[in-house]
Amino acid sequence: MPPGNIQSQDESTQRAGTPGETFSLENILSGDHENIEHPTAAKEALTSTGGWDEEAGQESVAEGFCIECEDQPAQVFCETCSDSFCEVCFAAQHRKGTRKRHATRPLSGPHDKRAKAEAEPNGEASNGDEMHVDDDDTDDDDEELERAVAEASSAKIDIVLSAQPTPGSAVGEWFVERAKFIPVRLTLEERKFLRLLEAALNVSEYTDKIDTIGFGLSKAKRIVHQIRELCAILSGLVLSADYKQGQELFQDRDFQSNEQFYQNIFELGRRHKIMNPDKMRSTYGKLIYLLQDSQTPEVKDLLSFTCVKPIKTVHSVLEANDALDLLRDDLVSIATKEIYSEGRSRREIQKDIKSKERAIETLANKYACRGLSEEKVRQCLYSIGDNHAFLRTNRDPCERMIAYLKQYFDPSHPKDNKSSLAIKNGKGGARLTHDHSKQYAYVLQSLTLWREILHDMFHLWTLAEGDLLSENVPYRLRDTGQGLNRVQAAPKTSRMMHAILNRAQRSIGSWVGSSVIHMGDHNVPNALMFIDKYSQVYRILLPICNTLTQIPRIAENPALRSYIDDEWGSPEGLARDILADFFRHGFDGSGAGNYFDAGSCIDGRLTSAWNWCSTLEKKRFFPIFLLSGERTIGCALTLYLLTLLHINRLYRVRRRMVADSARHGYRSFTPALL
Repeated sequence: MPPGNIQSQDESTQRAGTPGETFSLENILSGDHENIEHPTAAKEALTSTGGWDEEAGQESVAEGFCIECEDQPAQVFCETCSDSFCEVCFAAQHRKGTRKRHATRPLSGPHDKRAKAEAEPNGEASNGDEMHVDDDDTDDDDEELERAVAEASSAKIDIVLSAQPTPGSAVGEWFVERAKFIPVRLTLEERKFLRLLEAALNVSEYTDKIDTIGFGLSKAKRIVHQIRELCAILSGLVLSADYKQGQELFQDRDFQSNEQFYQNIFELGRRHKIMNPDKMRSTYGKLIYLLQDSQTPEVKDLLSFTCVKPIKTVHSVLEANDALDLLRDDLVSIATKEIYSEGRSRREIQKDIKSKERAIETLANKYACRGLSEEKVRQCLYSIGDNHAFLRTNRDPCERMIAYLKQYFDPSHPKDNKSSLAIKNGKGGARLTHDHSKQYAYVLQSLTLWREILHDMFHLWTLAEGDLLSENVPYRLRDTGQGLNRVQAAPKTSRMMHAILNRAQRSIGSWVGSSVIHMGDHNVPNALMFIDKYSQVYRILLPICNTLTQIPRIAENPALRSYIDDEWGSPEGLARDILADFFRHGFDGSGAGNYFDAGSCIDGRLTSAWNWCSTLEKKRFFPIFLLSGERTIGCALTLYLLTLLHINRLYRVRRRMVADSARHGYRSFTPALL
């Protein structure tokens, strides 16, 4: 064996410590196996995730940017660390321990030293979790992002952004700001072209031909060839659907002359996806990657036209016709409110429907003008109503789960072991160790962060498309461990996420775990992956909320009530057991393939919730989830479970009778019940 290997082996033996902690089969099978550490674990932890990358070298952090996130302007210089940070990263890295007392100086102001004072004993959040924010504004060309960060940094910000104007109250500028990121609902004619676009994308093999290694032609020529092929397919489909319009497309046989048509049809797909995240699951990725490639300078030169145009929003339509006062009218809150039927009489529902229709017609007659017909006004109002429906489906489950957390669990002192949310690393698959109070705060802040993200989802989606389709932010093809992915920085989306995180931290008052936002790395390669992850939050939370709502109805069945009482004691005990299991193991840092990509970071919290869903079938309360599903499935499962419960009860009676006969000395027993 070479000397170098002998030395490495000796060093690893010394690191292992006592003989009882060495990495051997005997110690692995012992009871103290949790303390065993693999000899190469420390070395692997220091190495980055391997894989193929288009770029061999790693670029250094640009001067003037944060050393931590690498995409935000540096605002604070830590003289102890000798590094520059943005406000969010500095507060996250220096909120506890001795780092709280590091000497700093602002980069945008006078170079005077400022020693961090110790935490005030009389403050509510005296553990250093409150964040210091400078009043100085950083220079940024994007005025919208600057305003978002300024609002997040303001001490007087309204923390609860979900508090929208109630119907009949003064709306102010709330709808004006909101409408800037609400896409306009598609018309019937636009939906016809949407079907053609989806048909063309379904047969396209764009990503298979472009995102690959070792192809004959250059990448730019391959991209141009695939885009022209897709446009040709679209032209053929238009010709088959509408001969007159298709004949106009084929008249010049020039893609450049039909630039407006292709821009409009691609914009339809993007607009439809933002309004309906569940749609175009297999085709939107192709579309956005195609448009991303079409924005590169070399492809633009070869293609001779651009495929991208801004999203058509409610604000842009009304602004083009000088009708923004519509969004300031107090009737708009009534015309766009969502009417729900849960717990309400038919008369109340009909009354709300009529008042909403009257408000829509009043606004349509009042603000219709040349270029803005009454139908377009209605379309804008319906689009805002669609946004409210999106918020109710996606954001409101987070608020309901926060309410369940506060209703069933005490923040600091659990009633018993069943009410405790404490988790331990290695137990039940957990990778974090939290006591009850820390886990309670961890769950609360995670749900609060998800609520704020989903409240601003349309804004984030607009910024994400801006990053993906930017001409100045290139991507590189890299093997991230999950195949080849386009790794691309997302400065606009990341900046908005830091503002949302800052706002959530201020609303909670303290922060447990890491505040690192993965974006543009092997965990979250680009803004598309980021948006896709958080658009699935409601898929995790909504079934849990629906099941908890249906438990009283399920318990009305005598047989099922007996089953619930035998297993959980009561319907309330069942609900508490479901919530306790989710709050423990849906936020335990698990879900990744190794110990370095999971944990308490911003994206790791969502990964743990996904992992909990994948194990739902193994939970003892899984039949309750099935019973609360669709009516046909629920009836069949009810009959099936009733049969099983009846058979189980009969066997219990039989065993009891056998035991009684044996105890009293009876020699014969007739199982009449069977």
